[in-house]
Amino acid sequence: MPSPTAPHAIDVRYVADLARLELTAEETAKYQAQLGVILHHVEQLLEADVAGVEPTAHATRLVNVLREDKVQPERCLDRAAVLANAPAVLDDQFIKVPAVIEGEDG
Repeated sequence: MPSPTAPHAIDVRYVADLARLELTAEETAKYQAQLGVILHHVEQLLEADVAGVEPTAHATRLVNVLREDKVQPERCLDRAAVLANAPAVLDDQFIKVPAVIEGEDG
């Protein structure tokens, strides 16, 4: 496992200061070790021979698989049943909910 003084080590205290985080010595040591393991893994990945591998811009195909856009009544909710469970209804089609921003009336 790499040491915290490895050439590509991340200074956890410095990053914590930038993020305005207060870390204990134990947390700093723990995160430094975890980042060291991650950086060591990245170094191993950089050693992989990818000479014959074509670069890719996307991990998946660029063509999306879509279903036909049609109404499926068996999967729709019944309007009357939905509105019956609402605390308040407007114009027999909208569910009225309480205001969530102070000072605004519903």
